[in-house]
Amino acid sequence: MNCHCATAATFLALFATGDAAASSSTWLDTDGARIRLVTTGLPDAQGRLKGMLDIVLQPGWKTYWRDPGDAGVPPTLDVHSNPDIVAADLDFPAPQRHDEGDFKWAGYDYPVALPITFTFKPGSAGSPVEASVFLGVCETICVPVQAKLAVDPAAAPDDPMDEAAVTAAFAAVPHAAGPGFGVKVAESSGTAATFEASFAGSPSSAELFIAGEDGYLFTTPVRDERGGRTYFTVEVTRPQEAPSGPGLRYTLVTDAGAVSGVVPYF
Repeated sequence: MNCHCATAATFLALFATGDAAASSSTWLDTDGARIRLVTTGLPDAQGRLKGMLDIVLQPGWKTYWRDPGDAGVPPTLDVHSNPDIVAADLDFPAPQRHDEGDFKWAGYDYPVALPITFTFKPGSAGSPVEASVFLGVCETICVPVQAKLAVDPAAAPDDPMDEAAVTAAFAAVPHAAGPGFGVKVAESSGTAATFEASFAGSPSSAELFIAGEDGYLFTTPVRDERGGRTYFTVEVTRPQEAPSGPGLRYTLVTDAGAVSGVVPYF
């Protein structure tokens, strides 16, 4: 995955730490953006705690979806330093496709909140959280930002502003794909794959974003219409053997809304 941005190749790495004294971390200010980690409430009966990575971009700056496309740095979150946390799942609102001539990228050119679901071990609910965050923010230069953000969910579990912000972040995530609104693999051979998309609304509005993960790499999907159906074709580099697991994550965006789902490995 490329890590350049726009017209310059200047890279900066920033580091920040904060005390775990509240349910939201202190803000990290960097060129073009400020970021923080927010949680709300306490873990539920299954040990799950909702939170978000809050990214406030300055005008003219951008950040990326889980697969940025031709260039960019996808956001990642690492909580391995926390022995009480078994998982931290980062999710994304529907991205936009941007064409800057030399490359196309998928992401956001406006402030965005990325939902996070933390899963705690039994009996450890409410433990402080320290997360290592890595993401890219770009204007004419790309600034990879590395930070350690800390929160204590139990410090202010009923903060109404944090609760409202996290609730809004989860509400912005696309609904789960289902019959009549989603994507399936139509053809796959060699270095190409075609996906059939089902949805209501105008075909010209549809964009498919598919994440290159687990050894897969994709070019930007190209849409075409055949026999009243909508297809997206990509060039693909794939692993020698299909991995185990549910498959490849995608988001389908149309003027009728957006959904996210998984297509099986192929």
